[in-house]
Amino acid sequence: MANGRKPLVWLHGEVKSPPFSKEARIEAGTLLRRLQEGESLGMPHSRPMPGIGKRCHELRVRDENRNWRIVYRLDDDAIVIADVFAKTAQQTPQKVIKVCQRRLAKYDEAAGEI
Repeated sequence: MANGRKPLVWLHGEVKSPPFSKEARIEAGTLLRRLQEGESLGMPHSRPMPGIGKRCHELRVRDENRNWRIVYRLDDDAIVIADVFAKTAQQTPQKVIKVCQRRLAKYDEAAGEI
């Protein structure tokens, strides 16, 4: 990829308005760009999500009146976005975890990586 940046592969969801505010879109875009450039992000911006799978994490984006999460996986050749959702509870809902696992498995199957 140009400038040595990994591409973003969106399996689901978008960072757009509505519902993201302009400020949250900018923050999410900045964090995603940092990941594309190979930077390793930690708290408070990102945390590992081993319950979803290896190399899976969630970006934490604060918005005006809600918190957003972007579930992603760091692959050698891309940043794979599995889901974007509003965080409404302390724990990530099991439904979100299962959906992300299914999407990533389907992506790996299509890429021949099983």
